[in-house]
Amino acid sequence: MSDLLGFSNETFTNFAFYSGLVLSKTLIMGPLTSMFRGRNKVFVNPEDVKRFAAPGTALTASDPTVERIRRCHQNDLENVVPFTLIGLLYVSADPDPDRAINIFRIFAASRFLHTASYLLPLPQPSRATCFIVGWGATAAMAFFVIARTTFFK
Repeated sequence: MSDLLGFSNETFTNFAFYSGLVLSKTLIMGPLTSMFRGRNKVFVNPEDVKRFAAPGTALTASDPTVERIRRCHQNDLENVVPFTLIGLLYVSADPDPDRAINIFRIFAASRFLHTASYLLPLPQPSRATCFIVGWGATAAMAFFVIARTTFFK
């Protein structure tokens, strides 16, 4: 199994690359939310108002732009984390490399397109389609892993 989860395995190398891309994109979303909170003067905690706002500034519970970025980040967390966890199980199940690499590419592309369609925003069903495609890639890996277990041999 150590050979399956090492960089000598083409499937793992591609998984690591595409996981690194989508995890990096997810990491960027937190600071992006903070940046727009500051730019749009959205302070949701009293200590933030005291430290960062001009005197007399009130708490602002929400801002449409900040909320859109925050929801996009939340959606990343709900999809990228399962992809990476299930992906490790999938790679350890020794899938066909070409099929696996295509699944990784499809997932990564769907997440970047999902973010673009969320933040621009693009009309539906663009965002929903991107979500479903990414979810389908993760589900395909999960079904493969389940099928490879001893319960189904």
